[in-house]
Amino acid sequence: MFGNSKSAAGISSFQSLAVSLAGRVGTGNIAGVATAIYIGGPGAVFWMWLVAFLGSGSAFIESTLGQIYKVKENGEYRGGPAFYIEKGFKNKSIGKWYAIVFAISTILACGLLLPGVQSNSIASAIKSAFDIKYIYTGIVLAVLLGLVIFGGIKNIAKVAEFVVPFMATAYILVALIIVGLNYERIPEIFSLIMSSAFGLKASFAGIIGAMITIGVKRGVYSNEAGQGTGPHPSSAAEVSHPAKQGLVQAFSVYVDTLFVCSATAFMILITGMYNVKGADGNLIVDNGVYYVQAGVKQVDGSPTYTQAAIDKAFSTGQETFHPGYVGTGSYFVAIALFFFAFTTLMAYYYIAETNLAYLTQKKRAPVLLFLLKLAIMAAVYLGCVRAATIAWDLGDMGVGIMAWLNVIAIIILQKPALLAFKDFERQRKEGKDPIFSPTDLGIKNADFWENEYGKG
Repeated sequence: MFGNSKSAAGISSFQSLAVSLAGRVGTGNIAGVATAIYIGGPGAVFWMWLVAFLGSGSAFIESTLGQIYKVKENGEYRGGPAFYIEKGFKNKSIGKWYAIVFAISTILACGLLLPGVQSNSIASAIKSAFDIKYIYTGIVLAVLLGLVIFGGIKNIAKVAEFVVPFMATAYILVALIIVGLNYERIPEIFSLIMSSAFGLKASFAGIIGAMITIGVKRGVYSNEAGQGTGPHPSSAAEVSHPAKQGLVQAFSVYVDTLFVCSATAFMILITGMYNVKGADGNLIVDNGVYYVQAGVKQVDGSPTYTQAAIDKAFSTGQETFHPGYVGTGSYFVAIALFFFAFTTLMAYYYIAETNLAYLTQKKRAPVLLFLLKLAIMAAVYLGCVRAATIAWDLGDMGVGIMAWLNVIAIIILQKPALLAFKDFERQRKEGKDPIFSPTDLGIKNADFWENEYGKG
């Protein structure tokens, strides 16, 4: 996983993990978790955990398929659902059209629908911490993203390789400190999560349907397993066997949900800085946490819960919530969200670019590529200045479109990935560094591995 094997065409396995984590670790880990607790109560956290265990399997399948059917175009490795759908389907006509539909949907989702969620959360947190207007944050974010994406995937990989481990480590460290300061409440919080998840706690029994729905929904949004985003950076990795990268990507799902999402959940629950909405729309848990937007009091999730939790833990005398208080939590969450969400925006661009490359095949399309870059920069700006509800609705639409198309595909195409895993395990038991040979496994259309691997 931490090897530095890379080439002029591909990035290292660790860089691929970093780019993938850049996509998985984002707004969903802070605002998404808070929203899940608001709608589904503490039990929603359990269902997010469950999605991680189930999702790691789909992450392995999709990322291994991405490696098996990757191609080398214009000196760089490319891959992802569109590539493995076309090459993996036995009916080539259906496979081609399905792949085109997925590629177009992914460009739409990652280029236009999803970026607004990330930029909106950055702008909201920065407004809360530094009182900078949304429009100014939008302009700066768009310019910064433009500077990175005009540099290509290698620059994206370099930025992500440095930022992602740093931001995740810092965020989890803060969470561990808060949990450590309140260690005596750990059993109580675990009990609260588990009892709420199955409706054993009377106050949450009436929202168990919403709890499961939002837990699964935010779990998928956060770790993106099965959504079809992970295979794009995993296909760019320089590895000797596809299963190597599949296992790396499966691991990234655990990092996202079991570490980063859990860090947020425990900070919020252990400090009591959250509210829970009942089935009738009224609060069944009211801890007095809210924020004001356009003069209206809002009690839903958002980064406010996390900011309030850190404020309570580290700020002397800040035992109760006050919307006008700007403390450690406000500043830390604003910085963390910037790193989390900005690296996610970089990953979104790379995914959209990869699918544009698929549609144009080996023909260079500089005009379309330039328009894509302008489109995602515009989406980032608009996400900052429009309402959060609109941004989340568009984001959910983007996730849904990609996930449905990709999950159907990996169910149909799982066999080559499973064969690769068995081959990987066999070679490991023999004491070898596994090397992939699709011909030996009866896997067809793995053109890169058949014709180019090992030839420079």
